[in-house]
Amino acid sequence: MRVNVSSIVDAYSQGYFLMADDDNLLGWYRSYHRTLIPLDDRFRYPTSLRRAINQGRFTVAINRDFRAVCEGCANRETTWISSDLKEIYLELYQAGWAYSFETWQGDRLAGGILGIAIKGLFIGESMFYRIPEGSKVAMVKLVEHLRRRGFLLFDAQLQNPHLERFGSYIIDNSEYKKLLQKALARPCLFM
Repeated sequence: MRVNVSSIVDAYSQGYFLMADDDNLLGWYRSYHRTLIPLDDRFRYPTSLRRAINQGRFTVAINRDFRAVCEGCANRETTWISSDLKEIYLELYQAGWAYSFETWQGDRLAGGILGIAIKGLFIGESMFYRIPEGSKVAMVKLVEHLRRRGFLLFDAQLQNPHLERFGSYIIDNSEYKKLLQKALARPCLFM
């Protein structure tokens, strides 16, 4: 499969995202309501997670094992990450657009978040864990990282109960487009 990285980045920059359907066919989607992870004081996480962070049970890495994070995110009973989409993520990674934000326990990958960074926009595509709290610690550390780097927007695309625990909130498409334009005007670098 030949991937046109610039057209894919352009589509994400316009608010679209890729997903595979039940037949593993890729399609572009856009939601009328968007879920955002706050990068301000609305971001929160459970006290029990605070203990795990303070104990230093995990170390954090970026792109230490991008392929393993991609595989971990796709390894579910029902997944929208098809083999074609994994290949696209790999191409985006090699071109410097996609990243894996990882937690490790020693040499063991504990969890991670797969995402795409375009200027001041970070699009969280998926997350997974192999060790309890691995993906949650990754979320907290990723938000801290995005704050330090000056990112404006952390787009999680679709709401779920797990993201709500971190203070995620939903905005309508018109508000999302305004924030998207501001984020794309901000010259941030993920690394």
